[in-house]
Amino acid sequence: QVQLVESGGGLVQAGGSLRLSCAASGNIASINIMGWYRQAPGKQRELVAAITSGGSTQYTDSVKGRFTISRQNAINTVYLQMNSLKPEDTAHYYCAAARPSTILSQIRVESRYDYWGHGTQVTVSS
Repeated sequence: QVQLVESGGGLVQAGGSLRLSCAASGNIASINIMGWYRQAPGKQRELVAAITSGGSTQYTDSVKGRFTISRQNAINTVYLQMNSLKPEDTAHYYCAAARPSTILSQIRVESRYDYWGHGTQVTVSS
């Protein structure tokens, strides 16, 4: 119903930058909130950043000041600009879209995200 395809992952040295992209297609007209999650080996999946159609954003504390989420609604694409990367940022990064009825107060609720991409690997070397 909704397809999400991530791109932009790769191997980068600590202190470097990457920009992840997520292209959404299908029945996306009503999608409001989109986010980026990540999961490292042995760790639970965590929300990295999320954004509403209007541009409101949320970030996990560990990436504040380093990562920026943005979107271009006209082409149904969301981005995650990652600067000053650290080895602890190494993880599989997933794009996710929340159920259309999700409201701003639910932006951090993982169970509201019904659509997921297959993810892209980000590896940061020390």
